[in-house]
Amino acid sequence: MAGAGQDDAMRVRHLAVDHGCTGDDIGSGREPVKGSGALPRFFRSGLASVTRCNAGDRADCHARAAAGKAGTQILPESPPMSSIIINVAPIFILILLGWLLVRFGVLQAEIGDGLGEFVFKVAVPVLMFQTISEADFHGASPFRLWAAYFSAVIVAWTLGHLIATRIFGRDERLGVLAGVSAAFANNVFIGLPLVGHIVGPAGIVPLSILLAVHLPLMMVVGTVMMENADRKVGGGSGRGLVQILGQVGMNLLRNPLVIGLAVGLLVHLVSLPIPVLVHDITHQIAGMAAPAALISLGMALNKYGVSGNLGLASLISVLKLVVMPAVVWCACHIVGLSPTWTSALVLTSSVPTGINAYLIANRFGVGHGLTASTITLTTAVGILSVSFWAWLVL
Repeated sequence: MAGAGQDDAMRVRHLAVDHGCTGDDIGSGREPVKGSGALPRFFRSGLASVTRCNAGDRADCHARAAAGKAGTQILPESPPMSSIIINVAPIFILILLGWLLVRFGVLQAEIGDGLGEFVFKVAVPVLMFQTISEADFHGASPFRLWAAYFSAVIVAWTLGHLIATRIFGRDERLGVLAGVSAAFANNVFIGLPLVGHIVGPAGIVPLSILLAVHLPLMMVVGTVMMENADRKVGGGSGRGLVQILGQVGMNLLRNPLVIGLAVGLLVHLVSLPIPVLVHDITHQIAGMAAPAALISLGMALNKYGVSGNLGLASLISVLKLVVMPAVVWCACHIVGLSPTWTSALVLTSSVPTGINAYLIANRFGVGHGLTASTITLTTAVGILSVSFWAWLVL
């Protein structure tokens, strides 16, 4: 009987921790201590702050613990939407801060460009190295993850292309850019901070696996399709597929994100011990990734704005913020991904359109208004859509 009582007590402690309370918080009247993780506080605090046992819900936490002692099954409750919005808001407030710094002349836009370079070439690669080197994959296969995410990319891209060409009568080049804008999520500058903040360090693992192929694959497909569309419209010769793939392959080998992930995977596979000094330095640099990425993105948004094609851009924004995460959510359940991986993929698919869509438009000299308007619109209303998807998956 004593053993059974100890088992019940242990279950109560685990259930309380799952609900946001430490075992010592039960009956103590103290605020719980948030769990510590591999990532800095900015990445750990989101989910814990939604479900922590504060003065308002301590009685409910005690009641749950008592129910656990009585053998009643305790199911987690979804946090209220207001709590979700409060936890998503810092992501977009930091973006707004970056925009305001440039808008009111506190900082020059060029500083944002330099900060973005630091994020892409240093901070995020170090974060990916740290995450993958310390990750526990539990034997999970990346192929189901890629299938779930890229099935939504295909749906959103196809619908965006058809809406632009069949409904709005735009040419093939605008069709490609509409598809890219509907399917190219800003996974690095918003997805990583968002997932780390809401899901926690465990959510960075599937996102890192996604990023290993996301950027190169999307850029290859986008560039090839844009080359073909440009030939149809302008009648030029363009570059061959082999030449495009060769250039993309060389860029891939030099891509800082891929390098960071590959080195982290190598360390993980050979179980190479990381010296304490290196461990501390990488954690410090990784801690810069989230706030620096968001502020630099806000500073860059001053270049865009809403500049035409508002009707088409609005529909593309709906595809990006609503349709794409909905397809990801369905696909994750179909292929049987874990709740943590599902939450990470749904959240990163729900973020605003990435600036890569604008870069493709700039490369071919067409569609600047459409891509700029879509980036601005999706970022402006992103807090609402992201909050909804965060509420759904938590």
